[in-house]
Amino acid sequence: MAHFKSALYVSAGIAAFATLSTPAHAQDTDQDESRTLQTVTITATKREQTLQDVPVAVSVVDESVIEKAEIVDLGDLQSVVPSLRVSQQQSSSNTNFIIRGFGNGANNAGIEPSVGVFVDGVYRSRSTSQISDLPNLQRVEVLRGPQSTLFGKNASAGVISIVTQKPQFEWGGNVEGTVSNYNGYRAGAFITGPISDTLAFSLGGNFNTRDGYVEDLGDGPDTNERNRWGLRGDLLWEPNDDMSFRLIADYDEIDEICCAAANVINGPTGAAILALGGNLVAEDPFSYEVAYNFGSENLIKNGGLSLQGDFDLGAFTLTSITSYRSSDLSTNQDSDFTSADLLGRKSDDVEIETFTQEVRLTSNGSGPLSWMVGGFYFDETVDIENQLLYGQDIRGYIDILSSGLLTSLEPVVFGVAPGTFFQPGQGFTEFYGQDDTSASLFGTIDYEVTDRLTGTFGLNYTQVNKDAFANAVSTDTFAAVDLNTAAPFISQVTAGGLLLQAGVNPTDPAAVGAFAAAYPTEFATIQATAAGAPGALQQLQFLPPFLNFPNAVETGSTDDEDTSVTFRLAYDLTDSINVYGSYATGFKASSWNLSRDSRPTSADYALLAQGGLLVPNLTTGTRFAGPEESKVYELGVKGAYSDFAFNVAIFDQTIEGFQSNIFTGTGFALANAGEQSTQGLELDAQWNATDNLLLSFAGTFLDPVYDSFEESASGDISGQKPYGIPDVSTSTSATYTFDVKTYDAFVRADWQYESPSDYFDEPANQALIGDEKEVSTFNASAGLTTESGLSFTLWGRNIFDDEYITVAFPAVAQAGSISGYPIQPATYGLTVRKSF
Repeated sequence: MAHFKSALYVSAGIAAFATLSTPAHAQDTDQDESRTLQTVTITATKREQTLQDVPVAVSVVDESVIEKAEIVDLGDLQSVVPSLRVSQQQSSSNTNFIIRGFGNGANNAGIEPSVGVFVDGVYRSRSTSQISDLPNLQRVEVLRGPQSTLFGKNASAGVISIVTQKPQFEWGGNVEGTVSNYNGYRAGAFITGPISDTLAFSLGGNFNTRDGYVEDLGDGPDTNERNRWGLRGDLLWEPNDDMSFRLIADYDEIDEICCAAANVINGPTGAAILALGGNLVAEDPFSYEVAYNFGSENLIKNGGLSLQGDFDLGAFTLTSITSYRSSDLSTNQDSDFTSADLLGRKSDDVEIETFTQEVRLTSNGSGPLSWMVGGFYFDETVDIENQLLYGQDIRGYIDILSSGLLTSLEPVVFGVAPGTFFQPGQGFTEFYGQDDTSASLFGTIDYEVTDRLTGTFGLNYTQVNKDAFANAVSTDTFAAVDLNTAAPFISQVTAGGLLLQAGVNPTDPAAVGAFAAAYPTEFATIQATAAGAPGALQQLQFLPPFLNFPNAVETGSTDDEDTSVTFRLAYDLTDSINVYGSYATGFKASSWNLSRDSRPTSADYALLAQGGLLVPNLTTGTRFAGPEESKVYELGVKGAYSDFAFNVAIFDQTIEGFQSNIFTGTGFALANAGEQSTQGLELDAQWNATDNLLLSFAGTFLDPVYDSFEESASGDISGQKPYGIPDVSTSTSATYTFDVKTYDAFVRADWQYESPSDYFDEPANQALIGDEKEVSTFNASAGLTTESGLSFTLWGRNIFDDEYITVAFPAVAQAGSISGYPIQPATYGLTVRKSF
């Protein structure tokens, strides 16, 4: 029987050695049985199959690696899966997943990520619902490349599938506790067992607390703390051999002060901050010190129910998965990241409710033909309420930046009393929303041409409808002033004021002429300053009025449909070496920009102007980004021997219309790239160098480029390498297992490396920051387990204090300054676990 017999194939990543990382004496002692027969079973194809039997690109991290490497949440996964990159940004929920250099989403709730995240077959549509501590895990599967044939509209870059342990009909469980630096404490407990002969349960809970490792020298508390907990209950009912039901309920909360943005480049506005009596820690991000005037609060509540039913009907199995989830996010950030009270409030309140239903039929036959067909329905509502309000120091800050020019112009040019503009409490109050419904039909067919050759064809049709709205009100009165019309008068009044300061009567032409003749350099400076005054004032119009939608021109609706396909041939060269070739397409529906940077397109702007619907100082941009359509050609080979396994894949992946979502500090610039492509090589290998020593290596080597991106937020960057994507990413580890008397013991170390990559697509910002991001991070652990199931693990992450900025962005209302998020410093601790 061919190795590749299955209803659908997913990729192969870390080789099929389920138990190579376990202590040698705990493995099967029968020397005639090869370790390669102890395989990992995965369900990323929506049916169980062994990892060795699936061609293409999946990395699997099982529970033994998760425990030994001290992987607590999805952010930690990137240390063992180099194709996956995870970044946490402005808040505890602002997390972005990237696979093979493709991915987006971040904190813009209108944008679903290009990397789909599934927990026990249930789709988690936003990072808010994905970043809590991982539950009682069996494994995590990271599928690389488009996966839309099975997973639908939001898997154009890949999929992360998290699989938890089912309830057992034998009593078991574990309790664990961890103490770590920064007064860190973690605890968790899990129990499973039978309620009756047909009903089993499991119940788990965890909490995680830690002091902030960033000291706030201002008025706020220390930041980047941990304070989160969760509960999860699971029922498994198997009334007979042909039927099973699994009901899962979970709830978790995050309530913590996060996340610290440090000053990376201190531009000319830094002096104004100090002149106000404020403070910032200039250009010293790895001091882990900041100066804020209040702590950045994050309160996130996630919960949900799911029910999976499986019915063996003989020739095929019917599976139904129904889920309902809700996610509530409430944050308030000190987004100027100084102790000056420039922004008194930057709050985001987001409520997301999601219902999904999947039904599929999977063949059970033993012949050469196997198949799967199914359908998926998705219904989600997103409601957002945001505020961005000026603080007490904003007027003084503006007066310093304008050298008092605004105060002098208020009564003369604008007809208002001095000090009218930039009052505390002025700003933006915003309401956004989106209704998203989609449905898809999918199917796959595998046919064994011979015992060694299998062909696969997959098809997915998806239809998506989104209705969005925005209702934002700006009370920033200065931002509504038409400075273009007033420009000549502003220049005239500015010149007059400067001449008066020089002792010249600006209303006396003879006096002005005499001054110009006697002091030509000074007079030229006055003229240049006066001419540039309108433009300088325009730089202070931070929050111009917003044109709400839907309106007479913009409907606020998108309707998308797509058909995705997969073709694959897989061939067993020998019983140990398999090769494959595939072509697959992927799809991601249109995404709405639910932020204050949402603006009409040029075409819509013209129609709005014709209808007299424009608001002052409105500029063009985008309301939404159209669909992403990806395709990938892939060739691979993998092998598995008694003490060595490897996987090599070369691919050419392209996304047309890639949805570029750039964080601007207070909003997002959303646009479609014409085409972004990546050619690459992925290699991973495991070698049992001895019965006790396991060596692992995984590497991703990429050549990414914007083939076409003429209307990016940074202008035409066609032909440029996308920012933030390293050419080389590797993960190297060694695990040594041994006995200490009757104890099982191990030591483990891993090294994560990323070659240098830019922080910005914008050349001017990249030139300003100068440095590139480069990662060289080491983690280590050591532990032992007694015969009674009591284990002790001493662990450390980033043990050599690697220093780099994870994400950088232009500082808010501080032109010429750059802020960024420094990597977490070294953490270490002791975990004690008792299994029973």
